[in-house]
Amino acid sequence: MSLSWIPNAISALRIILIAPLLVLLVQGEYGWVLLLFCIAGFSDGLDGYLAVRFSWQTRLGALLDPIADKLLVAGMFITLTSIHLIPLWLTVAVLARDVVIVAGATAYQLLIEPVAGEPTNISKLNTALQMLFLLFVVSRAAFGWPAGITITVLGAATFVTVCVSGIDYVLRWSGRARKGAST
Repeated sequence: MSLSWIPNAISALRIILIAPLLVLLVQGEYGWVLLLFCIAGFSDGLDGYLAVRFSWQTRLGALLDPIADKLLVAGMFITLTSIHLIPLWLTVAVLARDVVIVAGATAYQLLIEPVAGEPTNISKLNTALQMLFLLFVVSRAAFGWPAGITITVLGAATFVTVCVSGIDYVLRWSGRARKGAST
């Protein structure tokens, strides 16, 4: 019996975990939010490890994993902004980047050829900074740690990498589209 379904199930469970996490966030249950956020982060690493380690990669998994990540990050940013723990401008930047990437990937898929998900190094750094920023914001709300300056610096670094990675994606994929359209 094949166990190749396990990474996809883990990604699906991560998606299901988002709703209670956001409800707890609104209710101010920051300790529980930290626990669920850490479980979501661990599950993200686990499903990726299992998929690669045992060659259980699937097309569904290639879609579910980033969808779970985007829903978690977007939900957290929107909710933390609505309860005034993150500035609106940072949330708008994070969401705008993702909208541009998804719209570009969709257009490329429809007009040129299938998109192969291949995050760049700056995109990976951006994702790591976003997750760390979210973790620190909730940790500060829960326990008063880390210091506010840490949140400010990490928020600024997140904003810079959001902008740089967004521009990088636009330049890379528009270049590929020009090459693909001309062949």
